[in-house]
Amino acid sequence: MRLLKCSAHRVLMKELKRSYKFFMKQVNLDSNSKGYGLIRDKTELANEISSIASVGYGLAALIIGSKHNWIKYNQAYERANRTLDTFLKNVEGKNGFYYHFVNMETGKRAWNCELSIIDTGIFICGAITAGEYFGKEVKEKAEILYKKINWEWYRNIDNNYFYMGYTPEKGFWGAWDMYAEQLMLYILGVSSPTFPIDKSMYDSFSKKKRNYNNITDIIYTYCGTLFTYQFSHAWIDFRRKKDLNGIDWFENSIKATKANRQYCIDNQDKYKTYNKNSWGLTACIGPKGYSGGFGAEPCDSNLSVENDGTVAPAGAIGSIVFTPRETLQAVEFYYNKFPKLWGKYGFKDGYNLEGKKPWYSKEYIGIDKGIEMLMIENYLNETIWKYFMKNKYVIEGLNKLGIKEEKREKLKKF
Repeated sequence: MRLLKCSAHRVLMKELKRSYKFFMKQVNLDSNSKGYGLIRDKTELANEISSIASVGYGLAALIIGSKHNWIKYNQAYERANRTLDTFLKNVEGKNGFYYHFVNMETGKRAWNCELSIIDTGIFICGAITAGEYFGKEVKEKAEILYKKINWEWYRNIDNNYFYMGYTPEKGFWGAWDMYAEQLMLYILGVSSPTFPIDKSMYDSFSKKKRNYNNITDIIYTYCGTLFTYQFSHAWIDFRRKKDLNGIDWFENSIKATKANRQYCIDNQDKYKTYNKNSWGLTACIGPKGYSGGFGAEPCDSNLSVENDGTVAPAGAIGSIVFTPRETLQAVEFYYNKFPKLWGKYGFKDGYNLEGKKPWYSKEYIGIDKGIEMLMIENYLNETIWKYFMKNKYVIEGLNKLGIKEEKREKLKKF
């Protein structure tokens, strides 16, 4: 297979369309199934398993498809509406939270997985955005689902952190004790009309800072993996906003992304896959399976153990709103240099050049295709930001946390 050389912007549009196709094709559309609207977590390794986060991104895909005339508005509306019915009636959960992985046909818990706060958060962000775009029943049902979430139940009263996870077998475990992808949880939690959290939860988690080379004062995440700097930003437009302590989360993600790229440049003698155009270390499938630990400095994890030279296109592409020039260079490099990295849903999940033969994932993962799709659409048209930020609870949550736009010149488009 050979690809014709293609400019970065053309590849970007191809990637947007093919990422969208993942959510249109890897979905249960059986009108008689209790799992209608559920979307696969992966294409190869989990044929009968849906990720509720994939569904959140899939709801956003319906908006993007409608805006680009890839799907008729009425058809997209019907899919969104019936998908929310599935969550209201059939998807297994507790106190408004849902299990991370559920059976595609039944909506029942799979793999003895956890009742996930962050994946519920991603799902409800998709539902809220769909509600703002489609209105009517979709908006009504999204609000019902949002109001069912008992955020306070998931709070550890001893330390004022959200727990990391919950299973019936062992109860709550872990803690969201430092900055990561969870900003959406505080914004949605503090403005809940039914089970609100106190805004002190936003102030409680650690915001440790470290420099990398000449990039200073990065509020970093434990593994330094890029999705942690992306997921909340796919929905929430943090541009030109600061909290009461002067933190600019958008600027922080720009710095973390540049540090991630620089780390790859600095370590290209150690890993053949890394270079100035092959960067973006994030959770993905590698030669030894899925890893959530692929990351870069600054971080607290042991990168010599975590990293193996695997690079995920979603790392750079999901950062396009932060580093557009560097991301476009990476997009063009991936597409023109590695034909085997491209497939029916666009870029595959990862690649690695460290072995005797280059390794390319056969897999596509919903959350990685999702973050690529949303960030490309935000970069091009600001679509997801526009509709999510219209929601009254989002507006109220940002105001309650003191995350407000600075009074400066009008925002420029990318």
